[in-house]
Amino acid sequence: MSLLDATTLFLVVMLLSASVFQCRKEGDLIKGLNRSFSGTSDSTLYAAFYESNPISTADATPDVNDVMKFRGVQTIVHEYCATSNCHNGPIAPKLDSYTDIMKFVTAGNPEGSKLWEFLTTNDFNKAMPPVNSNHEMNATDKSLLYNWIKNGAKERPNLADFRPAAISLMATGCGSVNCHAQSTATGAWARKGWVPTLAASDTTNYIYTSASGAVTNYCLLTNKARLGEVWGGYKDSVKKFYADTIGNLSFKPYKTFSTRGPLNDYDDILMDVKYPKNVRSTTVKNNFLNSTDCLIRRMDSTLIYSNIYTGVAASKSGNMAFDDGGCKPSEVALIKAWYFADPNIPDFWKYGMTNAGIFKYIKTGNVITKK
Repeated sequence: MSLLDATTLFLVVMLLSASVFQCRKEGDLIKGLNRSFSGTSDSTLYAAFYESNPISTADATPDVNDVMKFRGVQTIVHEYCATSNCHNGPIAPKLDSYTDIMKFVTAGNPEGSKLWEFLTTNDFNKAMPPVNSNHEMNATDKSLLYNWIKNGAKERPNLADFRPAAISLMATGCGSVNCHAQSTATGAWARKGWVPTLAASDTTNYIYTSASGAVTNYCLLTNKARLGEVWGGYKDSVKKFYADTIGNLSFKPYKTFSTRGPLNDYDDILMDVKYPKNVRSTTVKNNFLNSTDCLIRRMDSTLIYSNIYTGVAASKSGNMAFDDGGCKPSEVALIKAWYFADPNIPDFWKYGMTNAGIFKYIKTGNVITKK
């Protein structure tokens, strides 16, 4: 045998040996591997099947804030399972379309779904992708898949998916310590002496220095018991006053906010939608519909809002979500999807009193009305 032949034979043997090792379901390559999922159900995690979902109120050609683009279950399954040389190619079963995937999913029950079992089992002879493929699904993708199944494994998302995710975005992105926070608003009232029973020990000073160097001194109400009492009392007074502004005149709310209105939780956000801050600030208006502003106008740069009562359009659109909360266009779209789907928001705050529309797209002039 020549030296060349011997070398060729040696290389073939080595390649075959490596292939055999790679196909084994044991050995150092997977030693200590734990494929189980340590996460839990999280309704605030937006998990959808498709990567891109236009919202129901999108413009004729969806604008930048009209499409929810997030990593989707179809993409995840495709990357790990439905590649061209595997379950979207010669190997059965197919795992590419929604119909294909749902054959192995029990909606609402990840633990009872075959797809979930294959992706998280520690029986390495069942595991998919094969454990020696060096392509284990990461924890983030497992969490998205788990929550999508838990939330009903829907082909298209709905309010149950929009609302928890949208509220979480606003509460964490907008309701920060020096912005749309309960503690900041009530602390300012305490500093003005509007809540005389508060002591200095109930508050904390917070100094904020902006990127431009401007310094702002915030007084925060940090006594949680008093915070709940003061802010809860304020919200109750707003709701009572606007239910009957004559009979409940004594419940007329505080006249000014030195800071932005709080958006710390769902009830705060609903109050800001139903009774806009500009109506209950500075000079409290008896007609809460006579508002030149609203939550979505402040967030969405693609829309112009018109006063429900007067019909007068705002002079400009808003960009609060991007400037203050750091929201991406897809996150603004998610908030809009929630806003127009939530039955707890009256239709007149979505489409006006006669469905003539109060939101108009700047680019096309198209008005959002109830279909």
